Amino acid sequence: MEDARTDPELLAAIAGGDREAFAELYRRHLPWLLVRLGRRCSSPELVDEVVQDTFVAVWRSAGRWDRRGEVAAWIWGIGIRRLVDALRRGRPPADELIEFPGVETSAEEHVLLGVQYGDLGAALASLSPELRAVVQATVLDGLTTREAARLLGIPPGTVKTRMMRARAQLRERLT
Repeated sequence: MEDARTDPELLAAIAGGDREAFAELYRRHLPWLLVRLGRRCSSPELVDEVVQDTFVAVWRSAGRWDRRGEVAAWIWGIGIRRLVDALRRGRPPADELIEFPGVETSAEEHVLLGVQYGDLGAALASLSPELRAVVQATVLDGLTTREAARLLGIPPGTVKTRMMRARAQLRERLT
């Protein structure tokens, strides 16, 4: 039976050690987190590791959620930072995408796949994980500088600086 509590209510219960609340939050957010991280890293092993690390962090830090924004955005912020950290440790992503049974690929994702495997995809792949994360958050996810900063856990000025560096490197590689 599905838990009727809202995500903020579940987080409050998790902060108090409620395992059932954690299980419900996990059930609600695991599918989309797997898909989104899988679109940024094609290594199923690395995505699984990052998802596990993300939910361990959710369990440990549920009481530190500041109640600003959506719980899903907070979870995504943890997940993308864990992915960037894992990529920074030097585990290169594989070449193919993860397929998810029962998940239909949208027209937007088809376009993004073209970007990933075309000249732009090669140029994006050559960026450092930090620069690539900023490009993905601002360009591909359509977040504002402030939203990207919150998501990535860095100051807005750093987002702007990294985006300027990424643009310069992409321009150089694509001309």
